[in-house]
Parts: sequence; structure tokens; C-alpha cells
Amino acid sequence: MELILRLLEFAKTGGWVMVPVGITSLLMWTLIGERLYTYRRLGRRDIPIQHAVHAVQGAPVNHFGHGLRATLVRNFVRKRTGETDLDKRILRECAMRIEPAIDRNLAVIAVLASIAPLLGLLGTVSGMITTFVVIAELGTGNARPLAGGISEALVATQAGLLVAIPGLFASVALRRRAEKLGHSLDQTTLLLQHHV
Repeated sequence: MELILRLLEFAKTGGWVMVPVGITSLLMWTLIGERLYTYRRLGRRDIPIQHAVHAVQGAPVNHFGHGLRATLVRNFVRKRTGETDLDKRILRECAMRIEPAIDRNLAVIAVLASIAPLLGLLGTVSGMITTFVVIAELGTGNARPLAGGISEALVATQAGLLVAIPGLFASVALRRRAEKLGHSLDQTTLLLQHHV
């Protein structure tokens, strides 16, 4: 409870810009969590490549799972026609339908991570304007009224950077994971097309 009160006090010190910084952070981390869950699901409990080959050749498969190969094979088995050339195109189409699911929301995460320091900068400008208004009204003789504007500027900058830095690292890590999954999908598709 004390931590929540301290965070609220911190947010209050940063001024109005802390609201969009907080919303940006919440949305960004929600999307990062969704991507981590999706990549974990696509990477785990997958069928071995031998079972995938047998499945595209027509052998029954008892359990597909939720992995990348399993999803590809499950979608293909539902649509197969029995005609080799058409089935090869269907397999490629099934792979193309999975690709957007791999890359989904990565650009949004990168944009949100990039927006956060700009919002912090906006808070800095707002805090400095507050400081200059106080200087214009009261002069520079009393430091206490000046501290509020300076504090607002620094806290907003800090908050923006605290959101942006881990967000950018997460964005790069997720992009690498997506590229690995995409490469694996392409390799699996090429291999399975030879066995259709």
C-alpha cells in the first residue's frame, strides 16, 4: 500500500503529462505481455518435424498442439484437396496466414517506446514554463516556489525514460524472436512442400 502511495505522489509531482506516460506504459507492457505469451505458445509443445511430414503425407495425427509447425499442419490438413500442385499452394497460403500473427503489434510496441521520452520532454517543457511563470510573478528570491516547476520537469523526463528504455530493449528482443519464428516457418514450409 505504501508503494502505491509513493507512486501516486511521484506521478502527482510530474504533472499532467504523467497520465499519458502512464497510459503509454500500460498499453506497451500489455502488448509486450501478449507477444511473449504468443511466442511462448508457438515455440513450445510443437510436433516434431517427422510427425509434420507424416501428417502432410496423409497419416493421422492424434495431437497437434499449439506450436508453429502444429498450427501450420493443422490448418493445411483441414484444407487439403489431394491434388499435389494445389496442396502445395494451400500449404504456402497457410504459412502466409500465420506470418501476420508472428509480427502483430511489434510496430505498435516500438512506436509506444519511442513516444514515451517525447512525452517526458513535453513534461519538461511544461515544468519549465511553470518555473518561468513563478519567476515572473514572484522573482527569484524564494527558491521554494521554483522547486515545483523544476521538480515537475525532472520527474516527467525521468518517467518518460523509465518507460522508453526497457520498452526499446523489449521491442528489439521481440523483433529478433519474430524473425526466428518467421525463419523457422519458412524452413518448415519448404520442407513440407517436398513431401506433399
